[in-house]
Amino acid sequence: MSQQPIRVGVDIGGTFTDVALSNGEDLTTCKVLTDYAHPEQAILDGMSLAAQQAGVPLQAIGQVIHGTTLVTNALIERRGAKMAFITTEGFRDVIEMRSENRFEQYDLNLTLPTPLVPRKGRLTLNERMGPAGEVLLALDPAEVAAMVETIRAGGYEAVAIGLMHSYANDAHEVAMAAALRKALPDVFVSISSVVSPQMRELPRFNTVIANAYVQPRVAAYLGRLVSRLRAEDVSAPVFMLHSGGGLMSVEDAVEQPVRLLESGPAGGAIYAANFARAHGLDKVLSFDMGGTTAKICLIEEGAPKTANTFEVARTYRFKKGSGMVVSTPVVEMVEIGAGGGSIASIDAMGRIQVGPRSAGSEPGPACYQRGGAEPTVTDSNLLLGRLDPDAFAGGAIPLSTDLSDQAVQGTLGMPMGISTREAAFGVTELVDENMANAARVHTVENGRDIEHFTMVGFGGGAPLHACRLCEKLGIRDLLIPPGAGVGSAIGFLKAPFSYEATQGLFQRMSDFDATAVNAMLADLQAEASAFVRSGAGDAETRTQLTAFMRYSGQGWEIPVRLPHRRFAPEDAALILEAFEGAYRTLFGRTIEGLACEITNWSLVVATVLPEVPQAARYNPGPTAEPLRRRQVFDAARRQMVAAQEVARETLTPGITFDGPAVIIESETTTIVTSAYRATGQGDGSLRLTRKEDAP
Repeated sequence: MSQQPIRVGVDIGGTFTDVALSNGEDLTTCKVLTDYAHPEQAILDGMSLAAQQAGVPLQAIGQVIHGTTLVTNALIERRGAKMAFITTEGFRDVIEMRSENRFEQYDLNLTLPTPLVPRKGRLTLNERMGPAGEVLLALDPAEVAAMVETIRAGGYEAVAIGLMHSYANDAHEVAMAAALRKALPDVFVSISSVVSPQMRELPRFNTVIANAYVQPRVAAYLGRLVSRLRAEDVSAPVFMLHSGGGLMSVEDAVEQPVRLLESGPAGGAIYAANFARAHGLDKVLSFDMGGTTAKICLIEEGAPKTANTFEVARTYRFKKGSGMVVSTPVVEMVEIGAGGGSIASIDAMGRIQVGPRSAGSEPGPACYQRGGAEPTVTDSNLLLGRLDPDAFAGGAIPLSTDLSDQAVQGTLGMPMGISTREAAFGVTELVDENMANAARVHTVENGRDIEHFTMVGFGGGAPLHACRLCEKLGIRDLLIPPGAGVGSAIGFLKAPFSYEATQGLFQRMSDFDATAVNAMLADLQAEASAFVRSGAGDAETRTQLTAFMRYSGQGWEIPVRLPHRRFAPEDAALILEAFEGAYRTLFGRTIEGLACEITNWSLVVATVLPEVPQAARYNPGPTAEPLRRRQVFDAARRQMVAAQEVARETLTPGITFDGPAVIIESETTTIVTSAYRATGQGDGSLRLTRKEDAP
């Protein structure tokens, strides 16, 4: 049996770059501060440190798996290419008109987000396809030639092409793209029939525009990364984690960078799902809190919930509807600006506000002693005794309690007439409540009861806050896995090669055309399989089929899981039954007498992952021996309490202790509140259970 190659997972976050190196059964992890100007440098620094700690040469690494927030940050910060958007005559303003929904109906001065492409960069062609793919108005070659010259004269770096009904017939998009690529080979060209071949022009146009907008920057960054690795004699192939939770090659990532929107957080969801399967948990709430954001995701039956649309760059208090909806496969989660580096301030009404601004790694929280002067969540946790100033990040980053005190008291305490401790408690309690509200909304939107879930907490900040969140949400069980501080990077190492192919094909169930559906599914299967084989070779794969369905007259569809097979005309009844089951799960009932229809299809091909070994569950046993006792603020009791400090490595299976307690390790700290009891588990996880519910 051949030896598995040394693999490295690298996650670039807003504050830290996390690295996990797998060498057979051994796992080495580390964190380094993110380098905003040269993010590839942080990757090399982290890989070198991890290789040194593992005792292996850097050149021995056989595979690099990378996740990045580069695409999301570029869209939020509007740091993309100078680009043009070519669409059908009469539809140039679709992306500015949006859906005409007011995401804040009572705000009389509501300002809609500015489109990525200004109106002068939105160009039109006098052509038209019909919804069934019929040519209603042919494309004029002379007009194509004129458009090429317009793009040349405009000095555009990238072009997005989104024509009406191109998901049904892409001939006009392909012709326009071919002309541009021939005449202007240095210009990046994206077409919607490749990037998002689905119904609804607004998300389809947004998706292809977002893809073109970030493509030059992503291509340059990944090119630099690969070049730097080769310069260090690291010849390992580089794969990217896409937002759907699978791996893709660097070359494919350059062609479709919009699929990298949530690549980092998706790794965290995979990490949580792995532990859900190991512990036999069907209902898990994944809680990932880093230095800049917090991410919450539902894990059911061992898999994270996914969606085919995602809203990025929300501009109005992170309110749904205030961002740009793109249609790309994504692990569905709610993400808020609540991390260790989130900055606290006083709003116009004299209240404490936390985030979404973050101190990041440059300059970082005030206590980092790197020039930061504004109070953050990390500063508040330090003042409340939850962090050890001499052991943060394994002692690599010494923290200054005095600088935290100055920042919190100067910005919050003095103006509000409260003590430093009260201000620090206000910051942490507010960020905890914000995250709890996000979790409540996310579970309610998905028709779930949050009290029946087990939380899995990871990321540098989650173990500090997870117990308090469980108190607020009524969750009785919490798992803190081993390596929680770099969970997303570890999740990268457990991701399959996968690809989701999508296609718009509208059909009423009363007119179900099995022949057309089978032909379309065969094309999707070929597309997805070829993509996966390019990275995974002959590895065993599985296929998952989803139809997006609704009642006639409804505005939106729901995903309906279907068996992957050739359909016969009589299978319309099976599909309808599956739709009604899914609809009843979401809304508690079905609607009698309404016709049903399918709008879009999705087919996922993914490599089959090895079975996850079942973790031995241990009930409370012998009591842990604390290293010392220290004063920690207990939010539920509103006071400082004497907490026992315990080293994570001493918590062998069955070892138990009651909160309040602080569990220390090099990459994070776990706070066990007074209401919970912690027990070591067979796989190195910590299981925190409410004392009244503990065995």
